[in-house]
Amino acid sequence: MSNQVLEWLERSVYGASVQQWLIAAALTAVVFFTAIVAKRLLIRKLQGGAEKRGGEWEDLVSRLFGRIKRLFLLAVALYIGSLAIDLPPAFTGLLSKVVGIIVLIQIGLLGSEGIGFWLNRYRTRKIDTDAGAVTTFAAVAFIGQVLLWGFVLLVALDNMGVDVTALVAGLGVGGIAVALALQNVLGDLFASFSIVLDKPFVIGDFIIVGDLMGTVEHVGLKTTRIRSLSGEQLVFSNTDLLKSRIRNYKRMYERRVVFTLGVVYQTPYDQLEKIPRMIRQIIEGREMVRFDRAHFRDYGAHSLNFEVVYWVLSPDYNIYMDIQQTINLQIYQRFEEEGIEFAYPTQTLYLRKEPDDADKA
Repeated sequence: MSNQVLEWLERSVYGASVQQWLIAAALTAVVFFTAIVAKRLLIRKLQGGAEKRGGEWEDLVSRLFGRIKRLFLLAVALYIGSLAIDLPPAFTGLLSKVVGIIVLIQIGLLGSEGIGFWLNRYRTRKIDTDAGAVTTFAAVAFIGQVLLWGFVLLVALDNMGVDVTALVAGLGVGGIAVALALQNVLGDLFASFSIVLDKPFVIGDFIIVGDLMGTVEHVGLKTTRIRSLSGEQLVFSNTDLLKSRIRNYKRMYERRVVFTLGVVYQTPYDQLEKIPRMIRQIIEGREMVRFDRAHFRDYGAHSLNFEVVYWVLSPDYNIYMDIQQTINLQIYQRFEEEGIEFAYPTQTLYLRKEPDDADKA
């Protein structure tokens, strides 16, 4: 029986004995399962250290280990196991190419994870102080990922024996046809780069486009998303957005306020003369404002109109409304104390009695 087993183990299968195949399979299994266990232990240890000490490097390394795929570990284990046997050159070459492609894909995944990690880290640090830099860095990160996967693809094709030089030349000719077919998409793509580089607005800015308004949430490759005041999300094509007139209220350092008020025509001259000085005193008594002017502007259809201009030293809309409300209330109070009446639409009818025929006689 033992002789039969020895004969079976020494039997040649594809250029190697059964014993060599079993050793290779055992080596492959040991390497594969050892790698899985080591990966889990390292990730758990690194995540625990990152939670305790808040280490960014430990968090990055744990993320990278988490992106290592089992297919990659299996391919590496198979390659190591194949070293224990003598395989035909054709089979060895095929295995090397397959393992090489899997390794390249794994490198691409790790590179993408690293770029994404640095982008999130940069966004967290800069979103409150420099949102424009975050938008620019996001575009740079996207370009970096495109170049990374382009490099992986070219190396993989070269590893498979494809003439990369001829392929690149062919893609250049074919790219023209693709560009013509995707004019709108490419237009939005280049518009996205224009937004990122020129920065007419950045994430967090409050903008008005036509009769639509909201806060910029995301600048993508094709669209820009804005959260409106009523809560819904507005999606704009980047090309259409750059063709529109955009008002960016986030970059308004001061807010100019103009308002008018009218008093009745029966207001005495001395009270009319007091009104500009009275309004000036009220406005200058407020904080975060700069008085500009107050004038008796014109004679209206039913009122004597005054125009008032001042500046709120903050772009915040709520601050502006609080200040305007206080000014309005104080003007009302002062007018009430001085006996000045606000005008409102009125009509005065003058009736004249015509003499009848008896009175004429």
